[in-house]
Amino acid sequence: MTVHFIGAGPGAADLITVRGRDLLARCQVCLYPGSLTPPDLLEHCPPGARFVDTAELNLDQITAELVAAHEAGHDVARLCSGDPSIYSAVAEQMRRLDAAGVPYAVVPGVPAFAAAAAVLGRELTVPTVGQSLVITRVQARSTAMPAGETLAAFAATGTTLAVHLAINRVEQVVEELLPHYGAGCPTAVVARASQPAEQVLRGPLGDLAMRVRAAGITRAAVIFVGPVLAAEVFPDSFLYSAARERQV
Repeated sequence: MTVHFIGAGPGAADLITVRGRDLLARCQVCLYPGSLTPPDLLEHCPPGARFVDTAELNLDQITAELVAAHEAGHDVARLCSGDPSIYSAVAEQMRRLDAAGVPYAVVPGVPAFAAAAAVLGRELTVPTVGQSLVITRVQARSTAMPAGETLAAFAATGTTLAVHLAINRVEQVVEELLPHYGAGCPTAVVARASQPAEQVLRGPLGDLAMRVRAAGITRAAVIFVGPVLAAEVFPDSFLYSAARERQV
């Protein structure tokens, strides 16, 4: 039997992949983060499926559930909010499953930053304006950031930032970024992208913290910073350019 780490997407039940939905329909056990999983998503599970809300479980308890389901001969759907490749804690779960000899597979999902960019109606890589995206977070009560991975270090490149897990440290974000981007740099905050309670804020970096506090946003938000958020004058991409054909 296999444990399937399935990207559940940013919140809307219909943003799960077809592969993920089909796996849910055949797994007899489903572990899910209760505070982040839309109830409609769990309706894809088969009748009689066993549901385990992991919101209040620690890593050892989650692992025990996965191993027990495997030993009972059940396929397991382990739902992860967004995409399993970032900020999902699947690495430590995989490490424990490797030690227990339990096979697993990964199904990608729509990450929060991608859903948020769609809400904004913005491409995050605009010709000559910004061709890179840094996905990062800030240090709070969570695991320490590796040496060198600071907001200031990333900001020194001038690239577009997608800052996760930082909305409650928004003043710190602004303080570290202002010297590099300037008060007028475009920013956007998308909270609960694709969900009914979705919120969107746009404006300059200088008053970002004030706008976030006034809106009462405290969780499930992505902060974007960079000129691409307001870029209007830029050349067409070389991807579909007639000039490309002439150079072949």
